[in-house]
Amino acid sequence: MCTVTFIPQADQGFILSSNRDEQADRSPQNITIADIAQQKLLFPRDAGAGGTWIAVSDQNKMLCLLNGAFEIHQRQLPYRLSRGVMVLDFFNYPEAKDFMAQYNLENIEPFTLVIYDRGALYELRWDGIERYIKVLDPQQIHIWSSATLYSKEVREKREKWFADWQQKNEHLDLTAILDFHKNAGEGDPWNDVIMNRLGIVETVSITNVVGTAEAIQMLYHDLVNNKIKQEKIYLKGEVVESN
Repeated sequence: MCTVTFIPQADQGFILSSNRDEQADRSPQNITIADIAQQKLLFPRDAGAGGTWIAVSDQNKMLCLLNGAFEIHQRQLPYRLSRGVMVLDFFNYPEAKDFMAQYNLENIEPFTLVIYDRGALYELRWDGIERYIKVLDPQQIHIWSSATLYSKEVREKREKWFADWQQKNEHLDLTAILDFHKNAGEGDPWNDVIMNRLGIVETVSITNVVGTAEAIQMLYHDLVNNKIKQEKIYLKGEVVESN
């Protein structure tokens, strides 16, 4: 949940990719399929708190979580609710605007959410005191890095890596995007896009969400067990392929 990119594709499609930097024992091995609020959802379920950092629904909605808002914060345990559970609560709201305005964020640890809602793209940041809502252009390319793991200087450096990668790639397709999420950096395991900080926190997975006018596909690259899982749902809810 610590490096996220959003790349628009042809015909109102998109690819969102998320590298999750976490303790290896919290890394799930499968994609969960669940029915919530009369929607079919796909998400990797966190092996610790039971929530998730990324989820999609057959209503053409998607939510992706990063820890922290703008800068690293002092944790004030215990928190009322896991941020991963909050991600699933999002799908109980009819529209993203309702969730962003109404959801009770009191005593939830700071976060950044990337929200896709039927063609609209938003960013919601919560610093523990105030919520900051930004409407984003879904036809533009975006990158986020977790404020809890990466300083402002490192986040800006990663933005430059991303800009350089765009210039070098004529076709920003899934193959190229995966290359960025696997290989971008300077050979520094502490801050590269695939990171490892002494085995305590490391990049445990890469999740790609590929949205089209007909369906949403989730590809889950389990880097701990070196396996790939994928599921696809039509926007009416039918699971059409799985392995």
